[in-house]
Amino acid sequence: MSDNLFDRLVRNTTDLARTAIENVDGTIYSYGDLFDLSGRLANVLVQQGVKPGDRVAVQIEKSVPALMLYLATLRAGAVYLPLNTAYTLAELDYFIGDSEPSLIVCDPASEKGMTELAAKVGAKVLTLDPLGKGALMDAAAKAPTSFNTVARKGDDLAAILYTSGTTGRSKGAMLTHDNLHSNAATLVDYWRFTKDDVLIHALPIYHTHGLFVATNVILFSGASMIFLPKFDPERIMSLMPRATALMGVPTFYVRLLQHPNLNKESVKNMRLFVSGSAPLLADTHREWSAKTGHAILERYGMTETNMNTSNPYEGDRVPGAVGFPLPGVTVRISDPETGALLGADEIGMIEVKGPNVFKGYWRMPEKTAAEFKPDGFFITGDLGKIDAKGYVHIVGRGKDLIITGGFNVYPKEIESEIDAMPGVFESAVIGVPHPDFGEGVTAVVVRTKANAIDEKAIIAALQDRLAKFKQPKKVIFMDDLPRNTMGKVQKNVLRDQFAKLFTNG
Repeated sequence: MSDNLFDRLVRNTTDLARTAIENVDGTIYSYGDLFDLSGRLANVLVQQGVKPGDRVAVQIEKSVPALMLYLATLRAGAVYLPLNTAYTLAELDYFIGDSEPSLIVCDPASEKGMTELAAKVGAKVLTLDPLGKGALMDAAAKAPTSFNTVARKGDDLAAILYTSGTTGRSKGAMLTHDNLHSNAATLVDYWRFTKDDVLIHALPIYHTHGLFVATNVILFSGASMIFLPKFDPERIMSLMPRATALMGVPTFYVRLLQHPNLNKESVKNMRLFVSGSAPLLADTHREWSAKTGHAILERYGMTETNMNTSNPYEGDRVPGAVGFPLPGVTVRISDPETGALLGADEIGMIEVKGPNVFKGYWRMPEKTAAEFKPDGFFITGDLGKIDAKGYVHIVGRGKDLIITGGFNVYPKEIESEIDAMPGVFESAVIGVPHPDFGEGVTAVVVRTKANAIDEKAIIAALQDRLAKFKQPKKVIFMDDLPRNTMGKVQKNVLRDQFAKLFTNG
């Protein structure tokens, strides 16, 4: 029996006529429609020469056909590689070169530049626009709906998601069919999803949260989703009376709290609000509870592992905590220096083990080996503690990774760009608390004496070099950066110094 994630979905689906997706334009897609469209697209992939194990790189705007391309890639036995739509061609050059896809699907607007990148690795290029039109759909319209899904083993790769680490270039996290299935099945049960649920899907689908958590949980529970192209507070408020769940990043809840119509009556049909991908401020948690009567369910996951912990569906959802380890997942805290296991309320490195944990980093065996303990535990790089009641708390990161709006940002990449600018002597990029984004990317710059470069010039110079979410929200100038006795920049000192930069507290 095949362990392909799609085959498992088919075996789990009992009603093909049931609504799976309601698109923003009102179009309804049944589960049968999803299977048919994914079959057409899978046939196109094979026609383009995609073979089992090949990577299919995708940088397109959110749409129903875009989501079906994910299912089609699974059906073809290939490896799905979603790329943030904000990435520039300069950034994509690395991802394409490292992953060596056989096919790239992009927006028509970026076809010329993407074709040049594709030529370097011998990949083909097809287009798909936000309205679901382009060369990919033209070919799909001529393809049959029937497709024999390629059998895969549970340990075979289903997807690669690139994640920024704290040293070196971005790493491709290899996720298997078993990884994705185990997490989806666990969350369906833990969060009590049934076929009667309707999820407001307003997350991007190039990210673990929107692609694997939201989408897979809905499909494997036989539920429905209302598919929005992006977060829109007005539209979400209008949809809540006929929805039951919302999954979002902290920014969603901060913005919704500003809506004048948010109250207990407006959310009376909702049963679950989930937050993740960035730290949710305890104040936001408490304000939401007071205004709606609902406690936001915060959970903890990462690209390499999908979800690790969750506050309980029934029981206390503690503000500032990310709950208990999910069933089948083990979480422990170790001393970052010695590796010795720590006790309750002792802060150390968070390590996890379970069927959700990824296979390793793409073409980085040494890095993979370094991130796993001999007994199979993955070293997350996050600092935290487990309290006396068993709740996991994230207190920071062992290194300098910034998480802003749910996206990982590697400071060195930004520093390299800023340091190359005329008038800059050196820079340090840090993340400090931000009420909307969890952390705000902040650049601390030391200028040369001969040049008076300002904040506006630095931000303008980065616009075409870095994705929007990586660009500093603030540039601060100092005469010198703080250093320890070894000459290393003390970013912890900078984070403390500017901790209230965006909070006005």
